[in-house]
Amino acid sequence: MTIEQFEYWSLNIGVGVLILFMFFIIYDLGKKSEAGKFGNFILFLALGLGMAGYLIKVFLQFYME
Repeated sequence: MTIEQFEYWSLNIGVGVLILFMFFIIYDLGKKSEAGKFGNFILFLALGLGMAGYLIKVFLQFYME
């Protein structure tokens, strides 16, 4: 395995784990604040848009290559 391959896989796995952890943090925030269904929806919508934008960028880059 070359350094470039290692960096590619490490970045993708690391960012994926970070995104999953951030979704857990958003879920836990909604649960601890007793936000309810609508409040959780707003939390995931507002705080998850940045992560969704990154994922869309990754898929677009893959599709355009």
